[in-house]
Amino acid sequence: MKDERMFSMIRAKEPILAPGVYDALTAKIVEAQGFDAVYMTGYGTSASMFGFPDIGLLTMTEMADNAARIADAVEIPVIADADTGYGNPVNVVRTVRQYEKAGVAAIQIEDQTWPKRCGHMAGKSVIDAGEMIGKIRAAVDARKNSKLLIIARTDAIATHGFDHAIERGHMYAEAGADVLFIEAPVNMEQLEKIPGLLAPSPILLNLAPRTPNLSLDQIRSMGFAIAIYPGVCLAAVIAGCTEEVKRIKDTGKQREFGDWLQAFLDLNNFLGVNYYNDLEQKYKD
Repeated sequence: MKDERMFSMIRAKEPILAPGVYDALTAKIVEAQGFDAVYMTGYGTSASMFGFPDIGLLTMTEMADNAARIADAVEIPVIADADTGYGNPVNVVRTVRQYEKAGVAAIQIEDQTWPKRCGHMAGKSVIDAGEMIGKIRAAVDARKNSKLLIIARTDAIATHGFDHAIERGHMYAEAGADVLFIEAPVNMEQLEKIPGLLAPSPILLNLAPRTPNLSLDQIRSMGFAIAIYPGVCLAAVIAGCTEEVKRIKDTGKQREFGDWLQAFLDLNNFLGVNYYNDLEQKYKD
């Protein structure tokens, strides 16, 4: 079971590195490179599926459906963004049940008000800590498998300061969160303090624009249990697509087919075309 593997990995000393993915294909690419987990990014899901910014425009079912497609495409565990849980604690119960049906190994819920914003955007606000505690308790009670990880995120650094965010982390751990996520630390001093201040809870680190970019050695030495890279696939695809369509616009012609041919064949093999060809022959009249 993927959730059981994630449950075991979180207790190991080596950090889990989870590149951000937004669809089944990017998840398969990450898996093929040997990573132990993927992170379904809400920002990437919103941008890729609908062309929307990450400002709370997607529904729970749209997010859970995408999580299901990603989880079905890979054998490694999926950590899935579930925004604020999409309502009050009763809504969180349904959210956790839908995500669990989708096959994810960990669910991330944050304490922003709705509509939320990307954690590295300006203009965020957070709900009362007591309200978030109710959501965490609901999430813990709603899961059918105790090894499904509940990740509690606080965005309170931006609204109430670092010390208050740490206080919330302790409260969320007491409420039953399996992993804590202190969003958007802004300097190395904050990063170095977080794991120790919240020990023994496992801590997730989000390597996104407002947070210093760390190496694996730094992540390990500071004591973070999980590192996510939400924008890595989305940024690469945007850059690649922009370059190729600009080529057509500037020159009136795409790259020569010979340049694409091997990549096309490799992609078909990567997607399992031989497996489906064999199935076709097996059941052919």
